[in-house]
Amino acid sequence: MSQITIKSPKHCAEYKQGFKIERNYKKLFLALFSFITAIILLSLAIWVILRPAKPQFSLQQVDIYELSLSGTHINSSIQLTLLSKNPNQKVAIYYDDFQVYATYKDQRITSHTYLPPFYQDHEESNLLTASLVGDLVPVAPSLGYEMGRDQTVGRLVLNLKVSGRLRWRVATWVTGHYGFEVNCVSVMAFGPSMSPAPLTSNQGTQCSTSV
Repeated sequence: MSQITIKSPKHCAEYKQGFKIERNYKKLFLALFSFITAIILLSLAIWVILRPAKPQFSLQQVDIYELSLSGTHINSSIQLTLLSKNPNQKVAIYYDDFQVYATYKDQRITSHTYLPPFYQDHEESNLLTASLVGDLVPVAPSLGYEMGRDQTVGRLVLNLKVSGRLRWRVATWVTGHYGFEVNCVSVMAFGPSMSPAPLTSNQGTQCSTSV
């Protein structure tokens, strides 16, 4: 014999109320999801239309005050001036992390020098100066031979490198962080000794930039 369950009007009212609340939650979730999707699509559309160009860097001057080997360690003192340019007409740049260092024969010869964060407006250029110092930085034993050969040839090639993080700004919208790297090549005359110091290179060499 089957059991028959009869719900009272009170039970039916509670059921309808619960169903109505659940339906309202679904509508709210759908509206929120649609709003977030619209914001993301709008941001992507702005990004694709503007398509920001990479910042541009060029070396203005490099002065080497010291470059000497002590066994398998190197001492160095380098002053450089770098020109940074934002080529975009409608996109600004926040540089939140900016560090500079020097390499010789693919070996780092200075410590990282950190520059303070800065903001770069549309098509704005900034001159950046940094003092790079290496105090008994360990290097490969072969570097002494490489340096002696460069002195014989009379030419020194240094790589001045930048790494950090930046953010793009379009109107009031700001992106997340993007890592960037810059490589600048400096070529200068290199005699049998560092005297008279400093070795100086005045140039407008364009650097390579990757974001």
